[in-house]
Amino acid sequence: SDENILVIIHNSGNYSDNSGLCVGDVRLRCVSVQVQAYLQPFRLSVEKLQDISARLRRDLIRGLGKHSHHRAAVKMLPTFVRATPDGTEKGDFLALDLGGTNFRVLHVRVVEEEQRVLKMDSQICAIPQDIMVGTGEQLFDHIAACLSDFLESQELKGQTLPLGFTFSFPCEQIEIDKSILIRWTKGFNCSGVEGRDVVQLLKEAIHRRGDYDIGSVAMVNDTVGTMMSCGYRDQSCEIGMIIGTGTNACYMEEMKNVKRVEGEDGRMCINTEWGGFGDDGSLKDIQTEFDLIVDKLSINPGVHTFEKMISGMYLGEIVRLLLVRMAEDKLLFGGQLSDALKTEGSFETKFISEIEEGDAGLENGKNILTALGLKWDLNDVRIVRLVCDTISSRSARLCAAALKTIANRIRINRGLDHLKTTVGVDGTVYRKHPNFSQELQDTVRLLAPKCTINFLVSEDGSGKGAAMVTAVAQLNIFQIFRNADDRV
Repeated sequence: SDENILVIIHNSGNYSDNSGLCVGDVRLRCVSVQVQAYLQPFRLSVEKLQDISARLRRDLIRGLGKHSHHRAAVKMLPTFVRATPDGTEKGDFLALDLGGTNFRVLHVRVVEEEQRVLKMDSQICAIPQDIMVGTGEQLFDHIAACLSDFLESQELKGQTLPLGFTFSFPCEQIEIDKSILIRWTKGFNCSGVEGRDVVQLLKEAIHRRGDYDIGSVAMVNDTVGTMMSCGYRDQSCEIGMIIGTGTNACYMEEMKNVKRVEGEDGRMCINTEWGGFGDDGSLKDIQTEFDLIVDKLSINPGVHTFEKMISGMYLGEIVRLLLVRMAEDKLLFGGQLSDALKTEGSFETKFISEIEEGDAGLENGKNILTALGLKWDLNDVRIVRLVCDTISSRSARLCAAALKTIANRIRINRGLDHLKTTVGVDGTVYRKHPNFSQELQDTVRLLAPKCTINFLVSEDGSGKGAAMVTAVAQLNIFQIFRNADDRV
């Protein structure tokens, strides 16, 4: 009815009259008050985002504390990476990158004279679903087999190269080459790995094969790898951020604030594991009923609250649940649902990006809804696009609030009136969504006016970064021995 009509879109500056009829540019969309009622909880004001940033700041401090970290939702894990690249690193390295449903093996060469990180070659191995939820031995045997095939193809089996291992799951890092898995995320649930040293599990799998060997191992979280990869190109890069299947960030913290590790001088990279923000209930006020359903149906209920509102593994499912509810309330598709839309996981996150594409978005939306077996009209497609925009926008704005927290902490740590820094960033949501990166950047500028932040997209993901961590670690060891020789 006319009284239920409300104007939503504002990008043309036009409006609707009191009769509910759209006036002016066809980009105006008029949708019902009921649709707005579903979307409003996902729209976070600047004041709310600043409040969320302040909550995260308190959690960062708690996670860094010697006696408070064990109960902190944001784990703030020391990485034992003490420096970013300075351009003098060199050598050949292997890199393994495990962070999602694909596993990557790389041969990387760091050329000091050219200050370049060259990817000599790489290979992608799929990880079947049964291995993702099987035993740890099966997973690491699969990894070792992929590495063996790669070394064979590159004629590298006779060499013993240092290896950077990007393992994109929450780990308690004891040393650069010893890292204990805290918990699985992103759909993995391999038995016998949580509480174990994943470097040791990899070495045991390689030993079981017996057809090749590896040199020293540097354990790297994907955010750290991203920061280090970008840091070789831009030495002001001191933050790494991933917004893909999952989300996380790292940054260079002052050693004096890292209470769990001995030492007061210099800095250490901290893997925040900010995906766990809210696991203690601190974000209940912004969790919608749809977020709660996604969490309940996930493989890890109650864990990684922040991640489940932001990352690619969950955004499509939030949209699907909204569309189902709206159809049930006869606000979409004439009240008719298809079997496909009723199936969990059927609305993929990539659909959000495709539907939000500029000129092609509406046509993409028509094709996607048709493929899902839905009967739609043009107004349905526009409302679906609005739903997608609302969910992706919330994701970008929450990421901006979290990034503001980290950048502002670095600024205050260093006693600066204004911070200029670079964020190395990777992940399919950031890379592939047509509007996400711009909204994140615009929002962080609004939230953090005392920080000028440059964004640098990682080349070849965190694999090169893993090699860079290994290269920096080896250079530091060489310098320690050289200094010792000088003293002798």
